[in-house]
Amino acid sequence: MTHSSRPHSLILVPPGRISKAMRNIKHAFWGLLLLSSLLWLAAEPTALQPASFFALRDAMVQYSGVVAMTAMSVAMILALRPRWPERWLGGLDKMYRLHKWLGIAALVVSVIHWLWSQGPKWAVGWGLLARPARGARPLLDNPIQQAFASLRGTAEGIGEWAFYASVLLIALALIRHFPYRLFYKTHRLLAVTYLVLAFHAVVLTDFDYWTTPVGMVMALLLASGTYAAVIVLLRRVGASRQVEGRIASLQYYPGVRVLEAEIDVPQGWLGHRPGQFAFATSDAREGAHPYTIASAWHENDRRITFIAKELGDHTGRLREKLRVGQNVKVEGPYGCFDFDDDQPHQIWIGGGIGITPFIARMKSVAQERRAQPDQSPPAVNLFHTTTDVDETALAKLKADAEAAQIRLHILIDSRDGRLTGDRIRAAVPEWRDASIWFCGPSGFGEALREDFAAAGLPVMERFHQELFAMRS
Repeated sequence: MTHSSRPHSLILVPPGRISKAMRNIKHAFWGLLLLSSLLWLAAEPTALQPASFFALRDAMVQYSGVVAMTAMSVAMILALRPRWPERWLGGLDKMYRLHKWLGIAALVVSVIHWLWSQGPKWAVGWGLLARPARGARPLLDNPIQQAFASLRGTAEGIGEWAFYASVLLIALALIRHFPYRLFYKTHRLLAVTYLVLAFHAVVLTDFDYWTTPVGMVMALLLASGTYAAVIVLLRRVGASRQVEGRIASLQYYPGVRVLEAEIDVPQGWLGHRPGQFAFATSDAREGAHPYTIASAWHENDRRITFIAKELGDHTGRLREKLRVGQNVKVEGPYGCFDFDDDQPHQIWIGGGIGITPFIARMKSVAQERRAQPDQSPPAVNLFHTTTDVDETALAKLKADAEAAQIRLHILIDSRDGRLTGDRIRAAVPEWRDASIWFCGPSGFGEALREDFAAAGLPVMERFHQELFAMRS
């Protein structure tokens, strides 16, 4: 399965039927917004009882600025692909979902911030509001506050242009059909706009805030976000998890428009679990692209297999650009789609190229069985539903299932129709005691989740689904 390293589309799921990882993402998202709001309110206890409209306007400008920079800073930190929140959030794919939500929140709140800042000025110009009387500016004794005051005009001017640039760049990131090679270049520019907006925030945030909890938290977030932005601009994201590899073989399956690449990683790679993915860079101008790993790991055969389907502008050109012997950079592994649970049965569902993580797991099971031939076969049913057909690829899939002693169900859409929850339950009588691992189109996965939830399966604990959109 090939993934996209850009953020993903939002999937709305009814309350009580979301996974634990999705619940944690929502808790993190709303918790950050609520925390920043409460900390600001503690610093501005009279904000809810303003003396005038312009007092309210000043308070709302400060509040929206705090919330927007909180969301933007955490989104920038997540762009570094940190290890520490991955397990709690359920994998890097879920972290990217949170990254997107925070980006959208920052965009919306920034627009509100801009409207509170500019709207009253327009209203005064149109004669709808009277300009407030301004008294003499107080003398500033603090040299830092004096410096900030002298930079106020500059911060306002460049901050406004950085806001316009951020709106454009985030909008481009949300346009699904925007070419990836252009997305990769433009999205990195958000790091530049973040640095400008961080300067804007430092100078224009109420100076008294910096000695309060909201100021301390903002200082930490702005410092961390600035560090992250610099790492992004230096192209050092994930550098500690990168190894050099070389393409050992390439095989193309025309029936399904899939390219299989085997990459030797002689040094540095510490191994991976089936179901995880890695970023591969074959062209520095286009950057790293994430792909699910389609092979088990063995220390004596240091080789990783990626399978990429022609789904977009990048993957559509891979067959022409890659060659045996070519050097590539591999970063990872990432992800928590690792088949780790305590259920006596598992149901695997691979839609189209979503079969990839299950191939890796079957190879791992076969490897374990060769090492321990007396062990009992796993109680697994694998459903592979596909529109495209390539007999060579299907033959290899059947061989992998046979070696792992996993029961394989292949459904070709034109011949067998759609895979439904009823068909799965009819084929697997033990489904009530099973966990479900799904990789494929997000809409298909959500339909199955709803179906099994209605049938009584505790989907929050037992339905596992990757959230990557299939675009590359």
